[in-house]
Amino acid sequence: MSRNKLFLWAITAALAGFLFGFDTVVISGAEQTIQGLWGLSAGVHGLAMSAALWGTVLGSLIGSWPTDKLGRKRTLLSIGMLYLVSAIWSALATDVYSFIIARFIGGLAVGISTVAAPLFISEIAPAKYRGRLAGMFQFNIVFGILIAFVSNALLGGIGEDAWRWMLGVEAIPAVVYSIMCLGLPESPRWLIGGKNDREGGSEVLRQIHPESSEEEIAAKADEILRVAQKPTGTGGFWTKQLKIPILLAFFIAFFNQLSGINAILYFAPRIFEMTGLGEKAALLQSVGIGITNLIFTFVGLWLIDRLGRRTLLIIGSFGYIASLGLCSWAFTTESFAIVPVCIFAFIAAHAVGQGAVIWVFISEIFPNLHRAQGQSLGSFTHWIFAALLTLFFPSMVEAFPASVVFGFFCFMMILQLTWVKLFVPETKGTSLEEVEAQVEDTQRGQT
Repeated sequence: MSRNKLFLWAITAALAGFLFGFDTVVISGAEQTIQGLWGLSAGVHGLAMSAALWGTVLGSLIGSWPTDKLGRKRTLLSIGMLYLVSAIWSALATDVYSFIIARFIGGLAVGISTVAAPLFISEIAPAKYRGRLAGMFQFNIVFGILIAFVSNALLGGIGEDAWRWMLGVEAIPAVVYSIMCLGLPESPRWLIGGKNDREGGSEVLRQIHPESSEEEIAAKADEILRVAQKPTGTGGFWTKQLKIPILLAFFIAFFNQLSGINAILYFAPRIFEMTGLGEKAALLQSVGIGITNLIFTFVGLWLIDRLGRRTLLIIGSFGYIASLGLCSWAFTTESFAIVPVCIFAFIAAHAVGQGAVIWVFISEIFPNLHRAQGQSLGSFTHWIFAALLTLFFPSMVEAFPASVVFGFFCFMMILQLTWVKLFVPETKGTSLEEVEAQVEDTQRGQT
């Protein structure tokens, strides 16, 4: 097998990230129209806007079940079907409750994808290519966000049903992704370790490692089987031995959302309109957010193995504090001209820091036997706070001045910087086994 085929497999799985990014942000161009169309109160409007995120919470919580029981390939294909149903249903919704159900289904797909897609890529990737291949998932998330903003800007002026086209167009990439999933192999680690199908797993290993001899393939299969059959010795996930990685996963996901990132992505046009920009100009400014996110995601992925995870989190924290603090000041003094620049700086800080680090860091800090459960925990924490923030954000901006809202986010990022400095270890250039030993040493030092 050529490396091009391996790259195609990884890109296919990473396209789940594209749909994730697109689905998460596409609602920003339709949210105000929907509120006016159905006469929604701030509370119901927040529920409608956060419906996908509540689906994401459930999807991330249960995502390890289909991934382990059905297999990685079937789960990835099912994700595409959920995105397709959600896109068509959302576009055709005739009332807010039907719309909420449709968006919830799309959220299920997002949540499951954050568990299944990174796992699949890491399990098919040779060690020397794993970093760059796994990084494509994050890249596709921000690429999907950019395309959603561009799509909304292009479709925004086509008439009163523009919002339906904004949401329904997602069906196109969902169909493309689902068809591409049919060409994926199953994960060799799932076949050998999960289904005890040594021959099937060995055949996939031969395609991944065409340069390896039969003896080397057999040795790889033996190692996968040995690790899969290793007794845990702890009795479960929620144990004292895993306290440190559990807390690290929780807090990195918690602070990720308490920066305000999803609120700003979801309600970007509304925020820009608060500064006096017209509706069309606000949509175009939102495209600038997508471009900034894409560019600085490249920067973050280029730096993550050079400067390290902890260093990027510190750099990002300073960027958050400066940009959010200036936004708060701008709304206090009505210096609205600097708000778009501050928002772009905020997005850049996120892309270089939390955006580049979160999924990598969570996948590194748990031992092999509990990595899938750890990924699910981090994803669940990320999405439940994203859902809560999106649910309450419309009410927040009605109840408090924008300066207070941005000031709150700024304060939370001061707390994040403190947490990173005091508790976050550096995992750059360290094998997963060495990270596991480092965490165990830290755990023993605290007992």
